Amino acid sequence: MTRKTTNVGTKALPIEIDATGKGPLGMPAETFLRDYWQKRPLLIRNAFPGFESPISPDDLGALSLEATALSRLILWDRKKDRWAVETGPLPEDRFDRVPERDWTLLVQDVDKWDADVRELVEAFPFLPRWRVDDVMISFAVEGGSVGAHIDQYDVFLLQGMGHRHWQIDANPDQPIDFRNDAPIRLLKSFTPSHEWTLGPGDMLYLPPGLGHHGVALDPCLTFSLGMRAPAKSELIEDFALELASRAGERERYADPDLAVPTDAFEIDAAALDRVKQTLGGMAGDGETDHAMLRRWFGRFITRYRASGNLQPPKKAPTRAEFDAVLATGGVMQRHPFSRVAWLREGKTKAMWFVTGSDIEGLRAKDAALLCRHDTLDGAAWDALDEHAREAVVALAALGHYRAIAPKKPRSPRKPR
Repeated sequence: MTRKTTNVGTKALPIEIDATGKGPLGMPAETFLRDYWQKRPLLIRNAFPGFESPISPDDLGALSLEATALSRLILWDRKKDRWAVETGPLPEDRFDRVPERDWTLLVQDVDKWDADVRELVEAFPFLPRWRVDDVMISFAVEGGSVGAHIDQYDVFLLQGMGHRHWQIDANPDQPIDFRNDAPIRLLKSFTPSHEWTLGPGDMLYLPPGLGHHGVALDPCLTFSLGMRAPAKSELIEDFALELASRAGERERYADPDLAVPTDAFEIDAAALDRVKQTLGGMAGDGETDHAMLRRWFGRFITRYRASGNLQPPKKAPTRAEFDAVLATGGVMQRHPFSRVAWLREGKTKAMWFVTGSDIEGLRAKDAALLCRHDTLDGAAWDALDEHAREAVVALAALGHYRAIAPKKPRSPRKPR
C-alpha cells in the first residue's frame, strides 16, 4: 500500500528555512498555505526564538495521573525491539519505576488544562480554529520515541526543551504497511529521505500521511499541534448512520487550497463545499439538503474529538447573578473543553455552535465575538444583544460558562 499525494509540480522549494525575525512560519501565511500546507514538509529553524516551555516535565507527569487526562506511557525494549503502552491515569509511583532511557510520556489536550499552553494556539491565526484539535505534549528521556509512523492529519512539532532527532520520508510512494507485533501503529519499513536535530524553538511541519520518526537525544519536551481531519467514514456515520458502511477511512476532510480566514472561528462557504465534496452524493444538492448539511457539520465539528464531558452545575446560574458579577468587575469564562464555531445565515445573522449544540438567530458580530473571547468582561457583555446574552446564560446551565467574581484585595498584614 502506498501513500497518494497531490501533484505539487516541479517548482523547487526549500524544505528547511530560518524564521528568525519573520514569525513562526518564516514567510507570509498565504505563501505557506499555497506552497506547503498539505503538500510538503517544512523544517522551520527559530520559529519561536528563545522559546521557553510553559510547562515542566514534572507538571506533565502530574497531569498524567489525572483520571480525566488522556495520557500514555510508551516504552521500547531496545534489545528485543518490543513496544509496550500503558494508558493513564498512571499510578503515582509509576515514574519511580521507569528505566533510565527509551520511554516517552504522551499527554493530549494539554491546552485544555493549562492556559499558558493554550496561548500557543494563538500563534497560528492563519488556521481555522475549528480545525485545530489539541496541543499534545510528549516528554521523552534519551532514546525515547513512539517509533516510525504516519499521522492522517497536519501537525506542527515544536521543540520545547532538549533535543530530538527527526527523520522523515518525503517519498510520495513510500510503502505504508504496519507491524503486527506492536500495540501502536508502527510502519513495517521506513527509509528516511531527510533528517535533522531540533532544539528549543525549532518547528517541523508535516502534511498528512508522511512517515516520520523522532528520537530524544536528551530529556526533552515536544509540543504537537494537531489538526482535526475527520475521516470520511466518521462524517458519514454522524450524518447518516445507516450509510456509514459504504465509506472507507482513508479519505478525510482536506483543505490544500486554504486561504487565511477573515475569522478563524467561522465555518465559511469554502469549508462547506469541501465537506460536500467529501460526502459526495450523500450530501444531496437541494436547498433543504444544504441547510441540513450546514447545521449538521457545525454540530459535528465542534463535538468531534471532544476531549472531555462537561458537567452541568448543581444549581443553574441566573441572569441576575451574571449581571451582578459583571457589574463588580468580574467576568464570565467559557469552559476550556467547550469547542466553538459559527457560520453565516444571510447578510447579518449567524448560527453559533458550542460543542454540538446550535443557537440560531444571533447577529454575526455577536457570534464572532463569542467565539473569539473565551472570557467575557463587562465591555464584551454590553456589546452583545439580548438574544446572545440569553444564549450564554442557557449554556451556563449546561456547564459551558461560569461567573468569576473579581479577586478581593488582600488586607495589609498588621505589624507584630
